[in-house]
Amino acid sequence: MTTALPAPPSARRFRWLALMTSIATFLLVVLGAIVRVTGSGLGCGEHWPLCNGAWFPPLDLPAFIELSHRVVAAAVSTLIVATAYFAWRDFRRVRWVVWPAVWGVALLVIQILLGAATVRLSLPPALVALHLGNALALLGLLLIATVIAFQYERDPHIGQALFHLDAVSRLAVAAALGVFALIVTGALVTAGPAAAACAGWPLCGGALAPATPSGWLHMGHRLAAAAIGLLVLAAALQAWRLRRANSPVFIAAVVTGSLFAGQIAVGALNVLRGFPIFLNGLHVATASAVWAGMVVFAVLALQYVRLAPLVDQARAPARPLRAAVADYAALTKPVIMALLLATTVAAMVVAGHGWPPLDLLVWTLLGGALAAGGASTLNQVIDRHLDKNMARTARRPLAAGRVDTGGALAFGLALSIASFYVLALNVNAAAALLALAGNLYYVVGYSVLLKKRTVQNIVIGGGAGAIPPLVGWAAATGRLNMEAMFLFALVFFWTPPHFWALALLKKNDYARASVPMLPVVWGEAETRRHIALYTLLVVAVSLLLTPAEVAGMFYLGSAAILGMGFIVCALALLPGGGDKVAWRLYKYSSLYLALMFLALVVDRFVGG
Repeated sequence: MTTALPAPPSARRFRWLALMTSIATFLLVVLGAIVRVTGSGLGCGEHWPLCNGAWFPPLDLPAFIELSHRVVAAAVSTLIVATAYFAWRDFRRVRWVVWPAVWGVALLVIQILLGAATVRLSLPPALVALHLGNALALLGLLLIATVIAFQYERDPHIGQALFHLDAVSRLAVAAALGVFALIVTGALVTAGPAAAACAGWPLCGGALAPATPSGWLHMGHRLAAAAIGLLVLAAALQAWRLRRANSPVFIAAVVTGSLFAGQIAVGALNVLRGFPIFLNGLHVATASAVWAGMVVFAVLALQYVRLAPLVDQARAPARPLRAAVADYAALTKPVIMALLLATTVAAMVVAGHGWPPLDLLVWTLLGGALAAGGASTLNQVIDRHLDKNMARTARRPLAAGRVDTGGALAFGLALSIASFYVLALNVNAAAALLALAGNLYYVVGYSVLLKKRTVQNIVIGGGAGAIPPLVGWAAATGRLNMEAMFLFALVFFWTPPHFWALALLKKNDYARASVPMLPVVWGEAETRRHIALYTLLVVAVSLLLTPAEVAGMFYLGSAAILGMGFIVCALALLPGGGDKVAWRLYKYSSLYLALMFLALVVDRFVGG
């Protein structure tokens, strides 16, 4: 057996380089999908590497998209070569880091040649499919190197041998290979006449048996997708049953399964709606994400064969179902979710000048609830150690140990993925992307980067809670404008005084948890002054909505009355009001926001 080497000092830097290269390669594959679905593959003519015979030609939209793809490809190629170089320099004896990285360069050369040939031969379907397949293989190799690099620090033996099989890894590997074949053959189907040969879904033109060879080719792809979907589901279920205690394997299985479910929905609607550009692009992008997830799932499953034995969780004592459901529901923070959804509905009413259609309202609320629940769950995963040190949060399911970290993380990610697809497929792309941005803002921007590092965490992080009104506005109109930003500003400036009032009440908790909230760092007197300042700001912003023609006179009167109450509660703190005054402000601020958005809804109907 090969002796394992300790991780070199540069291992941490390399794994982040490998991760960045993998992400960049995935985004390049998605950009390639955009080139294909927009018909921009020959935007630069049949010239390569030149564009329409010149290095800097006049650009129409197809030429711009195609040239952008080439520029990004050149940058990603540099990252791939750099990853291979550092893998060879620092991990030469770690075969499952260095081999995939080096072979990735070989596939990169093939990819460049295939790209040139595809353009010069005017995009023949076989070459297009081969080009995509090679890109996915390259992405898979980079992901193998990345996963092993991250695991290597835990166990230096992990990079020496990979091919160990058990009940989970067999299914994971088989499902990964099946997904790869499905994507490549799917590219062949969609590039030819078979793409439109089967109207309707799941039947083909209303019949079980297609009437043409092209129809059979299309139906064959659907049947293969169903079979591979069952294989992915079986692998995920086995991971849940036998590897639930091994969080990385279990989380990868849940995420991949969620993405595959989204892919099925995208594929069905793509056919039913006549292959619109957005759904076509989302179909390829999701397929690439499923492939990436399956590679990570398979590699982790293969590694955990050696790291930990299989354990049949079905034989372990189970918690009562009602208690488990209650704990997972608590992770979504239902009260906060309800407030966020109220702002979403109000924005839809204001933007649409009345109640939106029932189906649009239901889908938007469902997508918003999933997004809010997913973000809240992921926030609690990140804050689980802090929550143990705070009386207010110590009884949360994760902090109290009633839900394990892996299960909560998988749950939060699955909700977030479901939210994106619910909104993208049933509302519009703008609402889906805004909800996704809000999740990233809250989870990464606030929970990871800001909360533990700066006293301005609430001020900057408040933008995450201000995004739901934008989601509602985009759901109703398909776009954003300056009027929508007034609703964003209303929630943004409301957030600091609301949470600083709570921080005054829980100052000792935050200090014990080493969270740099304003009362902990700058003291209570400065916090009270900041609360008064931001209260004046939020009231001032609220009164601007009528001059800006976002709302009418009924709203203006309501905003003035509610704002006066907010100012009175905030000013009562300035002389040094105690916990009772801070608690009154905290409770009133919650009521204030709900009533303000209710006033916006009523105003739209009274026409004041």
